[in-house]
Amino acid sequence: MTEKLDIDHLRQWIGRSMEATDIVTAQLVMGLRATLFQEIGEPRKGDAAPFTVHWCLAQPVFPMSMLGPDGHPTRGGFLPPVPLPRRMWAGGEIEFLQPLCVGDDSTRTSRIADVQVKSGSTGTLCFVSVEHSISSPRGTAIRERQDIVYREMTSSAPAGSKPPPPLPKAQHREVHVSDPVLLFRYSALTFNGHRIHYDRDYVTKVEGYPGLIFHGPLQAALIIEMAAKLRGGKAPKKFSYRGLQPLFEGTEFSINANEIDAGMELWTANADGQPTMKGTAVW
Repeated sequence: MTEKLDIDHLRQWIGRSMEATDIVTAQLVMGLRATLFQEIGEPRKGDAAPFTVHWCLAQPVFPMSMLGPDGHPTRGGFLPPVPLPRRMWAGGEIEFLQPLCVGDDSTRTSRIADVQVKSGSTGTLCFVSVEHSISSPRGTAIRERQDIVYREMTSSAPAGSKPPPPLPKAQHREVHVSDPVLLFRYSALTFNGHRIHYDRDYVTKVEGYPGLIFHGPLQAALIIEMAAKLRGGKAPKKFSYRGLQPLFEGTEFSINANEIDAGMELWTANADGQPTMKGTAVW
């Protein structure tokens, strides 16, 4: 039974902030390049890192005794103690101001911006918006809003809901396979203990999904890198995105892009061509 959700209590977390520091190392850049299907190379001090390297930096570290049953830290620290058991990365918006480079000292300042409760087809949903500012010795590199969604543990898997309609044929397309090793590597790079990405027994028997779930930020990272590649290596000034449905292990998936008047429409899609994440990039 899910604990009653007290929105007034949860909204007391709005305005809470924290700061963390880390260093962009050559080893981290090599690992992330490999995971994003890029040439690994031999990164040296001053070389630009992949655009979303900040998702690998200064991740919270907790002892095993402070982890919850899903592998995340016990709730109620920086993030509000939302009692809904399922947690997913719902989407967000990123502004790229300048690259982070090998050797940079980075500082991330985070703030709880909003907490909202909504009703959806699977029951109660709680959205927590977190604002981040990531800086290097050269100044602010990235500004970001992340939207995290918490949901009830329903008797049927969320994947059974009606899928979104297929998007138009892509002008640009890359195809890969959501290999479990790929998911493990990204969990390791981001120090992400969420069991839905590597523990098949947990994700299928406890949360009711049909298989391991592809990370939302990994999909977004691949989309952003494709967008930049199509624009001569230049990151978009702003990238807005949202998750549409889960992408699971062991299936082929694609990264897609279409040119539009405002910039570029991009999305990931499963083997059936159904979009799993959609985003818009502007330069």
